[in-house]
Amino acid sequence: MSDKHNDVDKLYEVIDDIEIAMMTTVEKDGSLHTRPMANQHADADGAIWFFTEKTGAVARNLKANPKVSLGYASSGAYAALTGTGRVVDDRRKIDELWSASVEAWFPEGKDDPDLTLVRVDPDLGEFWTFPSKPISQAIGYVKAKLTGQRADDIGDNRKVAL
Repeated sequence: MSDKHNDVDKLYEVIDDIEIAMMTTVEKDGSLHTRPMANQHADADGAIWFFTEKTGAVARNLKANPKVSLGYASSGAYAALTGTGRVVDDRRKIDELWSASVEAWFPEGKDDPDLTLVRVDPDLGEFWTFPSKPISQAIGYVKAKLTGQRADDIGDNRKVAL
């Protein structure tokens, strides 16, 4: 496997392990609006899916300007993606992605007339991973302090064209 393929796999592994994404869209006035969105697993094409309201700000913003940014954070990894988002009203995909946790946001269930999906097709991603063991992080920090050089061996950072 190529390094790029491994990096793409690692990027999707990082984002699939994080429950909430911070989605940024462009408002009508050009300002940016960021909000938490429940993360669904990426599909085989690399698209990332979210549930939203047809009449909500996310759908409105994406229809006017499809540029989107997604941010992910956990205790040992971070990821950021940019791409194109679009509203997709696909009842079969809703059935496929539906879970009990989604029902908390859509109490009328899968048949809620205001329920729709957002599909994000990423074009660029970046991830940062760090060792989970505090001792590894501490060793990197001490090494940096002693040598006066940046601690570049305590984690991994890659940019990936998607």
